[in-house]
Amino acid sequence: MFFLRELEREITLHPSFFGPRTKEYLTTRLHEDVEGSCNGQYYIITVLDAVSISEGRVVPGSGVAEYTIHYRAVVWRPFKGETVDAVVSSVNRMGVFADVGPLPVFVSSHLIPSEIKWDPNATPPQYTDNGEQTIEKGTHLRIKLIGTRSDVGSMFAIGSVKEDFLGSVVLDSVTTQLTGTEHFEPVKNY
Repeated sequence: MFFLRELEREITLHPSFFGPRTKEYLTTRLHEDVEGSCNGQYYIITVLDAVSISEGRVVPGSGVAEYTIHYRAVVWRPFKGETVDAVVSSVNRMGVFADVGPLPVFVSSHLIPSEIKWDPNATPPQYTDNGEQTIEKGTHLRIKLIGTRSDVGSMFAIGSVKEDFLGSVVLDSVTTQLTGTEHFEPVKNY
């Protein structure tokens, strides 16, 4: 789920960057340092604006200045029970690895519907029901997150495609061509 959060970051600046464009440089550094990062609880998607930039404090002995920046950012925090769209990155007999943006998700073979079987002889190896559902590298999946695990600077999730309206999703090519965005239609599990 996406949230708007006010956050704080300390940035040190070498004296060679002092001058009339210091604030602009600090804002650029803020965007470069935090956008796309993970703190173990959420991902920072984008920085909206710098709310306030403190006066620089010179660090004794080094000459660099330290600035505290308060900023607003859009963050994404995945929750247990959340349904997300993913792209399969690899498939093996143990299950499927998929990426939901920056979040890696594992879907165990036990959390894939029983009618979808592992086919190691197919090229590429895949899970298939020999009909309309095929899960292979590059397939778009709709996954329900069963749990998340946080480490320092990273997150990982376990997901399931064993419920109704989860699993392979078909991209509507007409919508993609007209709007430039992807439109997902679920493949129903019966």
